[in-house]
Amino acid sequence: MSPLGGTEIQYELLYKYVDNKILDNFQITTSVPEKIPLSLDKINILWQQNSYDQPNLIDWFSNKDNHKKYDYYVFNSHWCYEKFRMRFKVPTDRCTVIKNAVEPFPNKEFKRNGKLKMIYHSTPWRGLNVLLGAMQLIKSKDVELDVYSSTQIYGDQFKDANDSQYKDLYEQAKSLPNVNYIGYVNNDEIRKKLPSYDVYCFPSIWEETSCISAIESLAAGLHMITTNYGALFETCSEWPVYINYTNDYKQLAQLFAFSIDEVNSYLYKGSVPQFLKSQQQFFNKFYSWERRKGEWTNFLEGLLHEKRSKF
Repeated sequence: MSPLGGTEIQYELLYKYVDNKILDNFQITTSVPEKIPLSLDKINILWQQNSYDQPNLIDWFSNKDNHKKYDYYVFNSHWCYEKFRMRFKVPTDRCTVIKNAVEPFPNKEFKRNGKLKMIYHSTPWRGLNVLLGAMQLIKSKDVELDVYSSTQIYGDQFKDANDSQYKDLYEQAKSLPNVNYIGYVNNDEIRKKLPSYDVYCFPSIWEETSCISAIESLAAGLHMITTNYGALFETCSEWPVYINYTNDYKQLAQLFAFSIDEVNSYLYKGSVPQFLKSQQQFFNKFYSWERRKGEWTNFLEGLLHEKRSKF
């Protein structure tokens, strides 16, 4: 299987769940405008998954004449839409928000089996440095972290150009006694492994526009510790333990270390299993492709009706 990031996975799932006879009327481009030529006979949609501050977006969106090139813009969160609206004045009458979605997870058994098992499954620049710092500060001796992180997720060319700058970070992960560095594993394998973990620890220092890794972890029934940076609070709602984001990464590591120790003391006790059960039910329902399929279908059929009514 070729490496796939969250955007590519969402695109594949869109075409898996939504009627392709409807989709054939549209050209849907993900994130980067005009990375494929605009269609002359189909309705052009830009499905925006990337953040407003990405270098490959700023020049294009800063030119308001470009905004006319797409018939409609779909954003993966209200946070993402608001950032583009405020910075680039995107045409609000041709914008909508349709959130990302994941395939369902089996019901998790909420009980502890030995050590507290934590997972980090995101790219290295999203906060792995902070998490490794926290793992050196925690007091608990019965906590273990598995790190699935690599630039390989975006393919060989991207890895060859970027992976070397994270070599020291990978080596640090390998050297810590309470951390297992595993590296790249494709998303299908991650999904199989997620239910065996207790906590997704994600000290994000990156402005997420949605966050598939968070949605999948919460849908798998994991407790989550994360920052309130970018769209994470919108995506995850009240379910995780939130740490206020700060660009003082040493302080952030200290706060995460404290939270890891605290979570280790209470996980699966008292009402926590029922809380996690409710969380899993919520994410498997609200972020399901069965639900999102209907939203996409209604949206696309509405655009087709609008187009036909003009002729």
